[in-house]
Amino acid sequence: MYGDVNKIEDGEIKKVISSDGNTYTAHTIIIATGTKERLLNIPNEKELTGKGVSYCAVCDGAFFKNQVVTVIGGGNSALEESLYLSQFASQVNIVIRRDVFRAEPIIQEKIENEPKIHVIKKHLPVEILAEDGKVGAIVLEDVETKEITTIETKAVFPYIGADPNTDFAKDLGITDEQGYILVDDHMETKAKGIYAAGDCIDKVLRQVVTACGDGAVAAQSAFHYIKG
Repeated sequence: MYGDVNKIEDGEIKKVISSDGNTYTAHTIIIATGTKERLLNIPNEKELTGKGVSYCAVCDGAFFKNQVVTVIGGGNSALEESLYLSQFASQVNIVIRRDVFRAEPIIQEKIENEPKIHVIKKHLPVEILAEDGKVGAIVLEDVETKEITTIETKAVFPYIGADPNTDFAKDLGITDEQGYILVDDHMETKAKGIYAAGDCIDKVLRQVVTACGDGAVAAQSAFHYIKG
């Protein structure tokens, strides 16, 4: 079954209400909805997604061989993807709003030693400009002087964090302030019989390998819950 979930109702028999109006019932539910990339929310970002705006350097980086690309963000993901992009691009711009990175020192050192990478500090993206229907440039604003600068780029890769896909679960009272689901060692929420796994839960490390482990624990716990 495919579809979007609007709401989950707790009870001895749980209900999953989908956006198409259908209701599905179950004794247990495992939530594994992951996260969604945080948007820049600037003009032309959505319009140019897939036309130079990308949230996956591994997926799309090779399309920009020998071209200038721009990464937005200063955390581990942003810097790691910048290093990956440097294999293809002629130049990789990294735009950060502060004057220091948030990434681990070892990754910062690699950035400093990569001649293709150019760091633009204390700037924010304010608009993406199109050229022939694709990304052609990005407009930046100095956070201190408010001076506007336009730089040519053929791609923009935002890496400014992610938000959990858990809006449908907030009425259950099982999420923290950021929307991540709180679970115990058995991947069970405080709503008995409702489990969660993967990137949508409150955890330190979000990787495929940890998500797989979460899923295995949640499935086993749900099995024992049904068996009583």
